[in-house]
Amino acid sequence: MTDIPSLKKYFKDKKLLTQALTHKSWVNENPGKRDSNERMEFLGDAVLELVVSEKLYNKFPEQEEGYLTAFRANLVNTVNLAKVASELGIGEALYLSKGEEEGEGRANPSLLADSMEAIIGALYVDQGMKACEEFIEANVLVDIPNKIKEPLKDAKSRLQELVQAKGLSAPDYNVIKESGPDHSKVFVTEVIVDRKTRGVGKGSNKSVAAQKAAEKALENFG
Repeated sequence: MTDIPSLKKYFKDKKLLTQALTHKSWVNENPGKRDSNERMEFLGDAVLELVVSEKLYNKFPEQEEGYLTAFRANLVNTVNLAKVASELGIGEALYLSKGEEEGEGRANPSLLADSMEAIIGALYVDQGMKACEEFIEANVLVDIPNKIKEPLKDAKSRLQELVQAKGLSAPDYNVIKESGPDHSKVFVTEVIVDRKTRGVGKGSNKSVAAQKAAEKALENFG
């Protein structure tokens, strides 16, 4: 486990940060030492959604609910939270089991995103909402200028709209390959439109693989 000064500066009680970085797999290998970060993740998920929602509500007073919902999803989804976690060096600081570590758990997007939420939950317990707002502003909301330039809807949503506009049936996603141990699965998914494979994507979970397949399909549709 690597020390992260950039995170420690936010906390008064450093033990809470340690717990936020503790994956359940480590707890299983080290019973009785401390709890995992799952309860903190539950709390942090709610705090993150509230802070981001309030920020977008105030920043975009002319926008409708649909726009705000889509924008929020771009900020708090697994891919974006994992990116923020990587930039903070959270992967290197996690307490993982030997199996999880050998399976490249430190780079697992879902695990990284969950850890980000756990850190926010721990910070709420430590110092309350104000500290969480400052952390989220500095590390998640800072990306708003870049997100404004990107498509608001994810690839699957955009593909769905495209094929409907063409009068075609809804895309069908199928996992065509699954490999790796349980703690480090790799999925390959194809998307079929009009009985043809339009794109293939690979990811650490079925959701990511489907999004990658949809992105490839959008490229192929032009």
